[in-house]
Amino acid sequence: MILFPAIDIRNGKCVRLIQGDYDQEIVYGDSPTEMALLWEKQGAEFIHIVDLDGAKTGDSANQKAIEAIAKAAKVPIQVGGGIRSMEIIDAHIQSGVDRVIIGTAAITNRPFLKEAVQKYGDQIAVSIDARNGFVATDGWTETTDTKALDLLQELDEIGVKTVVYTDIFKDGMMQGPNFEELQAVHEASPIDIIASGGVTSEEDIEKLQGMDLYGAIIGKALYEGSLSLEKLREGAVRES
Repeated sequence: MILFPAIDIRNGKCVRLIQGDYDQEIVYGDSPTEMALLWEKQGAEFIHIVDLDGAKTGDSANQKAIEAIAKAAKVPIQVGGGIRSMEIIDAHIQSGVDRVIIGTAAITNRPFLKEAVQKYGDQIAVSIDARNGFVATDGWTETTDTKALDLLQELDEIGVKTVVYTDIFKDGMMQGPNFEELQAVHEASPIDIIASGGVTSEEDIEKLQGMDLYGAIIGKALYEGSLSLEKLREGAVRES
């Protein structure tokens, strides 16, 4: 299972939000590039980046910061947040981003999603952000009447290979993931699932590994020090 350290960018800085609330922000650093290189040094295989400004507004507000990470990092990066046009996808891919994650537009603009998958294949992933099992959009500020499991089936038909699944109520709360929901999502589709939200302890990681998930995103637990990427990577090496 791939461990993805998360870098959430807002106003050019590394931050974390509580349950996606833009009024509950903690700033962890002024340089996303330095943070990416730190996680890379500690053994990251893949880095997960979210443009929080883009997620809310639909534009690529932090494009330059993301491009700088892509140029500096030797490991692959995936980027989400405000991916609502082919121009933004093209810009990210051309700047060295390895995987682009479509969120809101996967719900509101199926033709766009299909075009992106046809053009870039498995370099396109979809973010399913769920609140009580229903998909949220626009930086988690709106909740739709679309069930996450129904959306997952549609994505499989379109050809999406990877989904980042976030339980919003778990995000940033340091209380563990929603294992039951993740299991249901994993069993509902052959799509690779990346768990996001609430990953806090080594026990959480072990349980997710036991579910045979493709990956897990770690955010606040790394920044707060309750998880060490180096120790997790050492454990993975020993086990293998």
